[in-house]
Amino acid sequence: MAKFSTKVLIIGSGPAGYTAGIYAARSGLEPILVSGTDTGGQLTLSENVENFPGFPHAVSGSELMENMRRQAELFGVVLINDKIVEVDFSRRPFECSSEKHNAFYADSIIIATGASAKWLGLPDEEKYRGFGISVCATCDGFFYRGKNVAVIGGGNSAVEEALYLTTFARSVTLIHRRDNLRADKYLQEKLFNTPQIRVIYDRTVEEFIGRNAPPTLEALKLKNVKTDKTEILPTDGVFIAIGHKPNTEIFQNRLELDNRGYIKTAPDSTRTSVEGVFAAGDVRNADFRQAVIAAGSGAMAAMEAGRWLCR
Repeated sequence: MAKFSTKVLIIGSGPAGYTAGIYAARSGLEPILVSGTDTGGQLTLSENVENFPGFPHAVSGSELMENMRRQAELFGVVLINDKIVEVDFSRRPFECSSEKHNAFYADSIIIATGASAKWLGLPDEEKYRGFGISVCATCDGFFYRGKNVAVIGGGNSAVEEALYLTTFARSVTLIHRRDNLRADKYLQEKLFNTPQIRVIYDRTVEEFIGRNAPPTLEALKLKNVKTDKTEILPTDGVFIAIGHKPNTEIFQNRLELDNRGYIKTAPDSTRTSVEGVFAAGDVRNADFRQAVIAAGSGAMAAMEAGRWLCR
């Protein structure tokens, strides 16, 4: 077991965490960043990123996160491959303990643990991630220009994804396991008035079908939940939109969370309900889930932490 002390401890290593580290290091705060289990965050699942400023040509999510990591290291961020599993915000310095039994003491903390997409948990799902299966239409919709795609889900996120995909795709099939959608009425009206979209009710995905080398999704095997009959739906891609889960388990009863589990922050700020603790990226915002927005909030959190420390 090792003990670490820092002015700023950053928990999480996605765009928000790395950017917070860069800004904190440039301010002379000598930050420590604990990467978490999924180093680089959700963006590493994107095969191509074309909408991050400064990259005129597509870059893989993994490469973009690796560049951010290296930049953070160049500025002096201490990166530790570990996972925080317990926090104590009752006194300063704040104390955090890790999966590898390390102890971290910090004058301020920036939480950038992100949110994880909910997956279906089917065989071959992981194999086709980034090769026909996505959880972000804004990130990957462009690559399906003129193609036929499917969206799985029935809430606001699924309907918004389907509507957005009509910008690029030839056709969009929305697949829902129930016989009616849960999305807001105004979104449903837009959906039903969009000729490119058709809705299939009472279906669940039983299997992903495609080629192995290279991995290429070609079709979905669907099951009718009322008749148990199965059918094959050819598709060039599928977007899973059954929700996201914020990675905030260890902050329950430590910070104020909203009814979905996201960390509440002050208006136009990254300040949480505990002084000296800040939150950046998808862990505090369920609406956008974009790398550039997460990075911006990471910079904001580092600047706010610096000002708080100098108060």
